[in-house]
Formats: sequence, C-alpha cells, structure tokens
Amino acid sequence: MMLIEETAVPLAALPLAEFKAHLRLGTGFADDDIQDPVLESFLRASLAAIEGRTGKVLLEREFSWAVHHWRDATGQALPVAPVRALLSLGLRNRADEVEVIDPAHYRLEQDVHRPVLRPVGTFLPVIVRGGVAEVRFRAGFGVGWGDLPADLAQAVLMLAAHYYEYRHDLSLSSGCMPFGVASLIERYRTVRLLGGGAR
Repeated sequence: MMLIEETAVPLAALPLAEFKAHLRLGTGFADDDIQDPVLESFLRASLAAIEGRTGKVLLEREFSWAVHHWRDATGQALPVAPVRALLSLGLRNRADEVEVIDPAHYRLEQDVHRPVLRPVGTFLPVIVRGGVAEVRFRAGFGVGWGDLPADLAQAVLMLAAHYYEYRHDLSLSSGCMPFGVASLIERYRTVRLLGGGAR
C-alpha cells in the first residue's frame, strides 16, 4: 500500500498570526514577517507529526492510495480520516492499463476514525494478480484553520512552539511529544488492529 499526498496545505490555511500570538512575538515592526518562513516550517512539521500520530488529516487536501489487494472485499478501510469524498477508483493491471470504475458501483461510509470504501453491490471490484487499485479521495476536517477541533488546533500550536523553543537542541530523543500535546491528541488516535492492517 502506498499513500501519496497529491495537494499540499496552502500557506493561507496555516495559522501564522495565531502562532505568533502563541509565541508572544512582537508586532507592529517593519520586519514583522522576517520569521514567517521559519514559523511556517515549524507549523508544517507539527501538522505532519500530529497527523502521523493520530491518522487524522487536519487541513483538507487530496490523496491517492494504491492497494494491491483488498483486506475485505465487502469493505476496505481507508488509511486516514476523516474522508470527505471519494474522487475516483481505478484498477491498473500489469500491462499498465487502467479501468476506471463507475462511481455508481462504490460508496464512502463516513466515520471519524475508520472511513470505509464500500461496494454498492456485494463485493468491491476484483484486483487482478499483479494489479493495483488506485483510490483518490479528499480528506481533512476542513479547508481553514477554524474548521479544526479546538483541541487539535491547540495541539498543533503547542507542538510547533515546542519545536521553535528547542530548535537548536539536538539531544531530544526521536519521536519526542510533549505531555500536553500527547494528552490533547490521545482521543483522536486510532487503535490499530490485526497487526496494523486495519484501522
């Protein structure tokens, strides 16, 4: 399985002003925006870290997902949540020929933690040996910062501030997550089943 982020979070969606206020940076100076690229990088790193820990896409964007076999042909759990819409489903064979599946044959079962690609009939289309199913979808809580749940938005700012404060410290262990951030995101974490195969 391979998940690819097809579109990036636009700069306009990032809460630069909120982050500056959170850091208590001075305003009203001619060079107010001199740190913007650095702050943007910490916000993007924080978003990525929290999305990785929770399996939740915070700001809406498009993804493509390639899967070589369905875990369950009556319904395949999607790799991230929340999924807003299915955009397309195609079957690619070993000759690199793609069959686009009519959207009337599948549907999205929405769920905050485990959205599922469901067949309209009994089973999802058969993936031939050596072939792959390519699913395109749009996921995220919304397009703007105000669409995020308040606790997740706060966690992003707190973690970005942590990265900013310790930007020169190389002694932190990998995967370090401050307690306050970890507690805010805990309820969004998905329990993985079947050795990590289902979400």
